[in-house]
This record gives sequence, C-alpha cells and structure tokens, in this order.
Amino acid sequence: MSWTHGPDPSRLRRAPVQQRSAERLGRILDACAGLLDEAGYEALSTRAVAGRADVPIGSVYRFFGNKRAMADALAQRNLDRYAERISERLATVGHDDWRTAVDAALDEYLTMKRTVPGFALVDFAGPVQAPSEANHLLADRLADLLAGHLERSLDAGLRRCLLVGVEAADAVLRLAFRLRPEGDPELIAETRELLHAYLARALD
Repeated sequence: MSWTHGPDPSRLRRAPVQQRSAERLGRILDACAGLLDEAGYEALSTRAVAGRADVPIGSVYRFFGNKRAMADALAQRNLDRYAERISERLATVGHDDWRTAVDAALDEYLTMKRTVPGFALVDFAGPVQAPSEANHLLADRLADLLAGHLERSLDAGLRRCLLVGVEAADAVLRLAFRLRPEGDPELIAETRELLHAYLARALD
C-alpha cells in the first residue's frame, strides 16, 4: 500500500513506516468500509472494526483516535483511488476531447458508487461532514486532473465552473440513487447531458 492509495499521513495519529504496518492500516479501513455498509455510521465502533480486521484494538487506536477519524481516512482513500482511476482513463483520451474526459470522470464515480464498500455513506468526505465539503474536495481534484490533461490554464473561472458542475451532478445523482439502488439510468443520462451542456462554456 502506498500513500497515493490511502489517507494523508498528517491526519493519522501515527503514519505507518513499514509495509506490514501499512497493510494493517489497509485492513482496518477495509473493515470500516464493510461495517458501514452493514450497519451504518452510528453503529460503527473501533472495537467492531478491530474484530473485523482481525487486529488488536490497540492497532486501531495507533492510527485513529475515534471512528470519525477512521471514516475521514476512508474518505481520503476513496478520493485518492478515484483520482488514480481517472488518471488511468485519461491516458487513453485525446488532449482535446474534453467530453470523453468528463464522461470518464462520471463513469468512474458511478462504478465506485456501485461497487466500492462503504462508498454510499463515505464517498469523498466523512459522514459527519457536509456534502458541500466533499464536493469542494472533488472539484479541486478534478480541476487539477482535467486541466492538466486538457492542457488548459487552471484559472478561477474554470475552478468555479467545475465546482458548479460537481454540485449540480451530485444533486441529480443523489436523486438517481434514491430512486433505484443501481442508479436510475434516465437520470444518469440527464446528468451526463447536464455536464456536457454546462461545461461547454468553459471547455469548448
């Protein structure tokens, strides 16, 4: 496990320095994600995570002071993994094809929403954080990735446009996944159309 796939070491009580310790941290976060799916955030506990991860509870407290810190670290790992998945997709997309690049970002989010344990409760910000905080984090990361790939200057206008796009897409996708567990396909198609139409003002 490398730190491109996990929480910011500065947010941990103690950063792992050996591979064995990093693997243990990964098991703790995997256990946290699985328990979030099964029981929700309120029922989550450090003791339950330790049991699921098959580690002493002291190992959990070595990294995290409480369950909120653990959920926040899971959110950071999700964001890092999302960024990596997009980067891999963008490597196959032309530098002038912004619509395919945006589609890649949307498709990877949908895949994680449907397949990644715990993602429904903890996507890119912890469950006790406001959704807007997650959207700001996501918009900033997408701005860096897309501007770099499309070879565009990343000014305040483009950052604002991407933030609005993320906020709008988030609202429609929340509705899509409320209506159907896998996401309502018609609303997902509307989200894609919305992003294309709105982002054209900054990327065409």
